[in-house]
Amino acid sequence: MDPDAVRDAGRVPHGGSDDSGVLDFSANVNPLTPPGTRDVYEDALGDATRYPNDDYSAFREAAADYVGCTPDEVVQTPGGLAGIRLAIETRIGPGDSVLVPRPSFGEYAREVELQGASPELVAHDDLLDADPDDHAMVVACNPNNPTGDRYDTDALRAFAARCRAADTELLVDEAFLGFTDAPSMAGEPGVVVARSLTKLFGLPGIRAGFLVASGDRLADLRTGRRAWNLGTPAAAVGAHVMQQSGFVAETRERVASERRRLRDELSGEFDVHPSDAPFLLLDVGDRDVDDLTAATRERGVVVRDATTFRGLDSHVRVAVRTPEENDRLLAVLDDV
Repeated sequence: MDPDAVRDAGRVPHGGSDDSGVLDFSANVNPLTPPGTRDVYEDALGDATRYPNDDYSAFREAAADYVGCTPDEVVQTPGGLAGIRLAIETRIGPGDSVLVPRPSFGEYAREVELQGASPELVAHDDLLDADPDDHAMVVACNPNNPTGDRYDTDALRAFAARCRAADTELLVDEAFLGFTDAPSMAGEPGVVVARSLTKLFGLPGIRAGFLVASGDRLADLRTGRRAWNLGTPAAAVGAHVMQQSGFVAETRERVASERRRLRDELSGEFDVHPSDAPFLLLDVGDRDVDDLTAATRERGVVVRDATTFRGLDSHVRVAVRTPEENDRLLAVLDDV
């Protein structure tokens, strides 16, 4: 990390509320968690009096089965964002250029800037047509946050081949891919995949995720990660939840059904962007976004002000939650 760049950097706004008295649609987190999670956590807490085994074999084996790679290709991280930082800081240096999608997760550009490098912003839907030459890295968010667009798998693989030919690394953030049945890019040569257990498994406070890579990049990531970088309870819970295939299937079905229903209901009042993710991006038109978000909060519902994403000036983002909670969202939005 470049010290001069850190001094010039700022923080990035995010969704999520710690107010238990509101219904939070601002964070794209599954409101449900896999069965047995609490028991696994409590059992692992007793082992937290000792340092964890730095090999994390059970976690890596579960992650490998989850995304379809080998355990040796998995590098555990304390959350998806920690993995993104590790990938960027072990590849990018001062003066480098990185292609970053817009609008998209604001931390990508920030992490690039913290290394003293320059993020070159590209429209997210034009990213796969961009020229990777003369860039150290390209970052792709799949599906993209906050739009919900998912890249075609064949097109993404073809772009990965172009990146390899240009000696440009492709970093693919798959934080929301588990909500779809699309295959992971894990194991693709020249690609580093970042995964998070936050969104699909409803565990943002656990801070567990992983990277997948191969070759020299895998060696760099292994060397660069901190020792004992995953707490014992997080590692145990992570290994448990990634094996809950029934929970994953049920979640995908619920989210897809509720997303369709929400889009149909909201399209009469807002311009709703198509989505393959557990959220919808709403264009509120001439309405004031600050007024809208304040009005929903007064009624006990928090939605995400999406104008903090580069390129958006009249948008909010809403998560897809349970049917009953989604009914509450619809009622509030109809009333403000």
